[in-house]
Amino acid sequence: MRSINSYLVSRVLLISLHHKLKALRPTPPLSIPILEVILIAERYRSFAPLYDLFSAEWPVYRAGRKLGIDSLGLQPGNQVLDIGCGTGLNFGLLHRRIGPEGRIVGIDRSPDMLAQARRKATRNRWTNIILIEADATTLTPADICASIAVQGGREHSEAALATYALSLMADWETAWTNMILLSSPGASMSVVDMQAPTGVYSLATPLARVACRLGGADITAHPWTGVERDCDDIQAASARGGHLQIRTGRRR
Repeated sequence: MRSINSYLVSRVLLISLHHKLKALRPTPPLSIPILEVILIAERYRSFAPLYDLFSAEWPVYRAGRKLGIDSLGLQPGNQVLDIGCGTGLNFGLLHRRIGPEGRIVGIDRSPDMLAQARRKATRNRWTNIILIEADATTLTPADICASIAVQGGREHSEAALATYALSLMADWETAWTNMILLSSPGASMSVVDMQAPTGVYSLATPLARVACRLGGADITAHPWTGVERDCDDIQAASARGGHLQIRTGRRR
C-alpha cells in the first residue's frame, strides 16, 4: 500500500511540475486532438532519460510485468513482440527466457524512448533486439512484418505482449488488432495494464486516477478484455491489490 501511495504522489508532483513549466511557454491555439498528440510527444521526449528512475518499476509495476512475461511460456529461440516497448523495461526478463538465439521485436512511437531502449540493449550486449519506430494504432502490419524480416527476424512472432501501453492509446482496440496480426496463429498473447485499486488498496484510487490521467493513461480502458474476447486458454492474474491486471491467452 505504501509503495503505491508514495509512487502516485511523486508521479503527480513530477508531472504537475512539467505541465506548469510548459504553461510558461506561450503557444498558438491548437485543436484538442493535435494538442494532445504534441503534449504526449513532449512528455516522452522530456521524461525518456528519467523514465526508468521515476516509473516505480521495482515497488509497483515489475510485479505485473513479471507475471505477464512468465505466463507467455516462452522458450529459447522464440521471437516475442513487445508493443509499446518504451525504454525496454521488458527486455531483461524476456532475454532470460528466449536466450541469445531468440529475438525481441520492440515497437514504440517515441524515438526518445527507443533511444533509451537501444542504449540499454547496447549496454547489456543484447544483439538480438529489433527496434521499430511506429504507432501501434496506425501502423500497417504488412510493412512492419517486412521491416522485421529485413532486420533478420521472422515476419510473425510466436508471442506478443503489451505492458502498461494499451491504456495510453486512445484507440487501443486497433493497437490490439495489429498486435494479433503481427503474431503467428497460436501465439501467446499477454496484456498487462492498470485499473483502479481494489480492497484496502482502493484508498489510493483518487491518486491513481490523477496519476494515470496526467501520465496519459486511461485507468478505465481495461484493454485486457481484448485477450478475454479474442483468445483461447485464458489465464488471469492480478497484483498490487488488483491495481495491476494480467491476461494471457492463445491467439485463435
